[in-house]
Amino acid sequence: MAYSDNISRLPRLIAILFKLQAKTCVTVEMLAEYFEVSRRTIYRDLSSLEQAGIPIIQIDGKGYGLMDGYRLPPIMFTEEEANALIFGEKMIAKTKDESLIREFNKATDKIKSVLRNKEKEKADFLGNRTIIGKNWQEEITSNYLSDIQKALTNFQVIQIEYRKEGATENSKREVEPFAIYHNTSENWVLIAWCRLKKEFRNFRVDRIQKMNFPLEKFEPHKMTLDEYVEIQRKKHFHEPVS
Repeated sequence: MAYSDNISRLPRLIAILFKLQAKTCVTVEMLAEYFEVSRRTIYRDLSSLEQAGIPIIQIDGKGYGLMDGYRLPPIMFTEEEANALIFGEKMIAKTKDESLIREFNKATDKIKSVLRNKEKEKADFLGNRTIIGKNWQEEITSNYLSDIQKALTNFQVIQIEYRKEGATENSKREVEPFAIYHNTSENWVLIAWCRLKKEFRNFRVDRIQKMNFPLEKFEPHKMTLDEYVEIQRKKHFHEPVS
């Protein structure tokens, strides 16, 4: 193999490593299509990574991944990637949930720590010259979103005390978190299966007065988020659901 071929191959090997780190499982076909090379080339690249000491494992005959617990820190960001990070930071700063802002800022601090000094200077400059024109009053209305995210991904039941608009008392609910969205009024909303009403309900996070976790797991719901959205779309537009 020519020296120039080795040089052009190196970025692909690094990119494959990051693909493996970013996903639980990737297939040879996916990698071959993404990098526009043959499957044979991908197999050779995976073998080279293994020989370099990267713990690549085969997952149930479906594809490849990294051994659980093995992680590489991000080594380098392009200027464009750093700029996108700054915009993300500015947008998150306008959200109304304190926990999301706190956790995102902790994550970006870690990411910024690997930027070169010149990139840090440019990122800081861009941050000082960027305004996201929402939530002008910097209003913080909740502090539960981070815990809700964790419960959602771990299929953990949540006990909440919830106060509807105009109500004078809280209602107590046990819910199974299903999804989260940010509505047009800039409020975070939890979509969850309500055990009391025995149906999916929307709960505005800023109206949750109290939250507990009884250490109870639930079976993941078979319906996908796309299917849920389609049902809601047909329901609100008065179209029959097949």
